[in-house]
Amino acid sequence: MREDFLHYVWKFQKFRKTTFSTTDGETLHIRIPGSHNHHAGPDFFNAQLELNNQLWAGNVEIHIKSSDWYAHGHEKDTAYDNVILHVVWEHDAEVFRKDGSTIPTFVVKDFIAAETVGQYQNLFSKQKKWINCENELAEIDSFIVDNWLERLYFERLERKEVLLHRELQASQNHWEALLFRLLCKNFGLKVNGDSFFSIAQSIPFQVVRKCSHNSEELEALLLGQAGLLDREIEDGYFLELKAKYAYLKHKFALDNRSVIAPKYFRLRPPNFPTIRLSQLAVLYNKHQQLFAQIISLKKLSEYYQFFDLSTNDYWTNHYNFGVVSGKRKKKLTRKFIDLLIINTVLPIKFSYARQQGQDVLDAVMKIASEMASEENSIVKKFNAIRTMASNSLQSQALLELKNEYCDKNKCLQCAVGHTIVGARK
Repeated sequence: MREDFLHYVWKFQKFRKTTFSTTDGETLHIRIPGSHNHHAGPDFFNAQLELNNQLWAGNVEIHIKSSDWYAHGHEKDTAYDNVILHVVWEHDAEVFRKDGSTIPTFVVKDFIAAETVGQYQNLFSKQKKWINCENELAEIDSFIVDNWLERLYFERLERKEVLLHRELQASQNHWEALLFRLLCKNFGLKVNGDSFFSIAQSIPFQVVRKCSHNSEELEALLLGQAGLLDREIEDGYFLELKAKYAYLKHKFALDNRSVIAPKYFRLRPPNFPTIRLSQLAVLYNKHQQLFAQIISLKKLSEYYQFFDLSTNDYWTNHYNFGVVSGKRKKKLTRKFIDLLIINTVLPIKFSYARQQGQDVLDAVMKIASEMASEENSIVKKFNAIRTMASNSLQSQALLELKNEYCDKNKCLQCAVGHTIVGARK
């Protein structure tokens, strides 16, 4: 038995009857179960109960065993002084207030609907599977699933917002600087995300802005900080960038000792650090007021047009310095632009608007729902069980579902798990 199941039972009053008795023989009628508290303190606030026909208002604490009250040290915590009912699965100890009076105890074990317990046990006691509800997910009503995915996407935006504001403080509350760090990280994708982020952290944004008027100069800055100009290569463009970087490093007193070296291993050539950093340099050269312009974009077609760019000319027939390849323009692909929009643009747009007291949720969700679904192992596995993601809003929601609910066994806080446990055969 898990405590979150008892929380679920109490919150939604999954009992066979409405009038009960406490361990002391007092009649108990539950008027209002209270508001579920997910933070420190009692589990439910502002409940209203009748004990022996007397109305009580206060908080409710829930445990598997009564003795857990002492195991958790609640008798020493003033936050629990207003607890009016102790709800438990098993009663093995009396619990007292500081004034010596007994806190009424309600043992729920014998009052929970049998089908509710059965569905709960069925959900959590199967052989190990990818997710607990693997066998039931396909049968859940589409209306429930679709609404839950929208809610999950919003939760994902809110969770990212917390991370963004933490990074905003590290950027001296400079939204342009924050955007640069996030774009840099996401240009590195999964393999070089941390490396590219460390590059962005190593360069004051005012230096980026000063160098952005010349794309080759900014490219030299980025490649130099990445340590990609440290070698000795007899190549005209390489030597030109190396000389520019040496000048910039001295002029702005730059230090790249904390930068994580970018990787090439198992990367497709279009994702080589040289290519991605050149594209980033061109982006900042092309759009001098990048943050303001991104915030003003409204249609998905505008985003695609905004990110329609390539590398500096040298990379048309190179992927690395001194090695000539077939001539090919290294443009940002639609798929790569989608990742930038999903992981950088929409979260920062949402976060900035909320700080300004504006509501752009519907606009953000509209853009996300117009983009193709991401292709990753989590989305593929969900779609194999039941087709759930046809756009990026849904694929992002599935990542949130798997990482924040399924993997943490928070099934009773999930609309799918709630439906399964609450189902009646």
